[in-house]
Amino acid sequence: MADKMVTLGKRGDLHARRQAAAYVRERDMVGKLFGELSERYRERAGGYTRIVKSGYPIGDNAPMSIIEFVRNAETEKPKRKAPASKK
Repeated sequence: MADKMVTLGKRGDLHARRQAAAYVRERDMVGKLFGELSERYRERAGGYTRIVKSGYPIGDNAPMSIIEFVRNAETEKPKRKAPASKK
């Protein structure tokens, strides 16, 4: 559902904002969705989230996972320094 909400944020029109507000219900989050997140994923065609399985709790042994937003490729990879030239 998070991918669909980001897609609505990228559309940016009034109807998409109303559709997102009907699901999210928090005004601040809708603003962030149509502001920061839509700009971050403007050039990306899809796949905005990553699901990482985190194991099973002791109580009921239900599967747990963590859902997180994917960063851009430029911000994920640390810049390596150029190798020092030997003279």
